[in-house]
Amino acid sequence: MEYKISELVAHTDVPKSTILYYIREGLLPEAKKLKSNVHRYNEEHIELIKYIKYMKQEMGSSNEQIKTALQHKNQSLSSSFSMLAPLMQTLSDISAGTKHYTKEEFLEHYGFEDKLLEQLLDEGILMPLGSEDFTDKEAGIIRLVEKFQEVGIECSIIKQYVYHAKALSELEHQIQGQLCSVRSDENFSTLWKIMLDTLFNAKKYIFSRYTHKVLFKALKDEMTKND
Repeated sequence: MEYKISELVAHTDVPKSTILYYIREGLLPEAKKLKSNVHRYNEEHIELIKYIKYMKQEMGSSNEQIKTALQHKNQSLSSSFSMLAPLMQTLSDISAGTKHYTKEEFLEHYGFEDKLLEQLLDEGILMPLGSEDFTDKEAGIIRLVEKFQEVGIECSIIKQYVYHAKALSELEHQIQGQLCSVRSDENFSTLWKIMLDTLFNAKKYIFSRYTHKVLFKALKDEMTKND
């Protein structure tokens, strides 16, 4: 099916000027030219505009990141690192200005014990992106473990987080595989939105709401008991 640019705007809620800008930047293919002033667009344009819009608004991806990703859009979701790069950057939860340390620098800067660091690495509680790549994210986890130790409580909940996180990551990988199995040019942006919304919206919502539900019940039970 072919569309006028006004119909493209209506389908995507993206202004005409922005669509033309995406074309100039190489993010979108050129329109089919019927006459000098008559252009037509197709379903692929709609899918790509939705993808670009989502990646910019929800993931903060730059034009260059998106352009590189779209150069590999005909590969599967799992086989192209370029397609996954913006996602992996977000999953790492490390901002661009974060300071990175080697293990030796990290221990010296924060004053942590090497024995505790090695223990948390072995238990999978600490997961630096590289063997010599430590940040304040790791420092925050070590401080939390130290607080557990200070009050004399075993940080078993953190270890359970690790166990369930591993299981959840395998499930998320299965979801990725299922999305790859139905991949087509027509559903390109929809599959990516499913994947990203699952990882960043649904997961947070479900986990937070269940925690709220359990703690609220405990509080309610306590108030009822005291009455």
